[in-house]
Amino acid sequence: MMVHPAYHNDLEPVILGVDMCEVEFQGKAAHAACGPWEGLNALDAAVAVYQNIALYRQQMKPDWRVHGVILNGGAKPNIIPDCTVSSYFIRARTISDLAVLKANILEIFHSAAEATGCTVKVTWEENPYTGMMHSSAMACLYKTFSAGEGVIFPDFTVSVSGSTDMGNVSLEVPSIHPKFFAGQPLMIHSRDFQRLAGSPEAQRYTLIAAKAMALTCVELFTNRQIRDQVLHEFTLRKATFTG
Repeated sequence: MMVHPAYHNDLEPVILGVDMCEVEFQGKAAHAACGPWEGLNALDAAVAVYQNIALYRQQMKPDWRVHGVILNGGAKPNIIPDCTVSSYFIRARTISDLAVLKANILEIFHSAAEATGCTVKVTWEENPYTGMMHSSAMACLYKTFSAGEGVIFPDFTVSVSGSTDMGNVSLEVPSIHPKFFAGQPLMIHSRDFQRLAGSPEAQRYTLIAAKAMALTCVELFTNRQIRDQVLHEFTLRKATFTG
C-alpha cells in the first residue's frame, strides 16, 4: 500500500508499465576541422534517435510514453565523438502494447546506427515494471477513511501517471497506490512541486493520506469478511490482467 503526492486526488490512477535501457553508439574519432570525413559520428546517431522518437510520437497511442536524455555526447567540439551514451524510458499501459512500442523503438536505435555507420549496444534493465493492478475493495476502504477527513475523489480522471515497482507488487498481493492532492495544482517533478512538498502546507494533506492508509490496514486486519472480499477480487482480476 502506497500513496503519492500529486496535483489532484486520484483513487486508482493509471500507472504505466516501463522498460528502461541504455543506448551506446560506437563510432570513430577524428579531428572535426582537419578531417571530419575520417570519423563516424556517434553523436549524430544519438541525435538521430532523439529526433526520430520525437517524430514517431505522432503515431503513438495516447497512453504510450517514450523519453530519454543523452548522458554522454562527446568530449570536445573539435573531436568527432566516437562514443555516446543515452538513457531511455519506454512506457505503455499493457504488456502487449509495451512489446510493440519497445520493438519500434529498437528499430529507431538500429536505423540510427546504420545511417551513421556506427554500431549500437542496447542494455535493458533486468527488472521492468508492470502496470498497476489496483484493488478496488481496498481502495474503497481508503476512500471512506479519506472522506472522513474531507477528501473528495473525482468519479473519473483522465490523467496518466508514471511507473513504479508497486505495479509488480500488485501482481503478487492486493495493492493500492492512490494519488493525493498536496495543496496546490502543481505538476510533480517540477521545482515548484519540490518546494511545495517540503512546505508545512503539504504536510496536512500528507498526514490525512497516512491516516487513511493506517485505518485501511486496521480494517483489513480486523475484518475477515473484507479480507476475503479483497482476496477474491485479486484472484479474479489477476486471471485477466493485461498490464
